[in-house]
Amino acid sequence: MNWKMIFALGAVSLATVATQANAADLAARPYTKAPPMIAAVYNWSGFYIGANGGYGTSRNCWNQTAGFAPGVNEGCHDATGAVAGGQIGYRWQSSAFVFGLEAQGDWADLSGRNTSTVFGVANRTHIDAFGLFTGQVGYAWNNALLYVKGGAAVTSNQYRGIGTGGLAGAEFDRANDTRWGGTVGVGFEYGFAQNWSVGLEYDHLFMGRHDVTLTANGVLAPAVPAGAFSRTDSIRQDVDLITARINYRFGGPVIAKY
Repeated sequence: MNWKMIFALGAVSLATVATQANAADLAARPYTKAPPMIAAVYNWSGFYIGANGGYGTSRNCWNQTAGFAPGVNEGCHDATGAVAGGQIGYRWQSSAFVFGLEAQGDWADLSGRNTSTVFGVANRTHIDAFGLFTGQVGYAWNNALLYVKGGAAVTSNQYRGIGTGGLAGAEFDRANDTRWGGTVGVGFEYGFAQNWSVGLEYDHLFMGRHDVTLTANGVLAPAVPAGAFSRTDSIRQDVDLITARINYRFGGPVIAKY
C-alpha cells in the first residue's frame, strides 16, 4: 500500500468522524404547540321570516247592557281550535343578549258557545284571525335562545245569537268586530342549521271588555226585521296560544371564536 492510498483512507475516516460529531451536537427539534381549535358561535342577528301553527283557546263572557234583557249576565264560554300563520322580524345580538321586533299574523278557527241565562238563546263566539306586534328580549346559549316578548294584539271576531228550543239552530242576531289589546309571551328557539331554527312559544292576549251591538237576522220578522237593533253586550275576551314555529334567518353568519 503506497502513501497515496493511506492518505485517502485517512481523509475518509476523518470525514466520517466529523459528520457523526456534528450530528450528535445538533439541538433537539423544538416542540410546536398544535393550533387552537375553533369553536363556532351561532349568531342570531338578522332579518327572519317563518311559519307557525298550533292551538288556541279564548274565554268570552257576555253581559247584556241593552236589549230584551238588560243587566243580565249571560254567562261565559271557551272558544277553542287551530291557528296557523306566519311571522317576520329582525333580531340583533349583543354578547349573549338578543333583542328583536316581530309582526305575526294568523288565521284562526276558535269557536265556542254557551246557553245564555236568557231563555231561548245560545251565544256563540268565533275568532277567525289575530295579529301580534311585539318586542323581544332573550338570552342565547350559542344556538339555543330563550326569550320573552310583549306588545300589541288584535283579534277579528264574530258574535252570533243562536236559537234554542223551538228555534234551535236558527241564527237570530249577529255582530262582527275587530278589537285591540295587549299580549305577553315566552318562547324557546333552537338553531339546527346556520340559518334555520325551530321553536315553541306561548302567548296570552289581554283583549279587555268591549260593547258589541248585535242586529237582528230576520228570524223574528216582521216583529223584529232584519238589520234592526237586537241587543248590546259587554263582552270580555282573553286568548291563550301555543304554537310551534320555524324560521329562516337572512345573513348573520356563524362567527369563528378561538
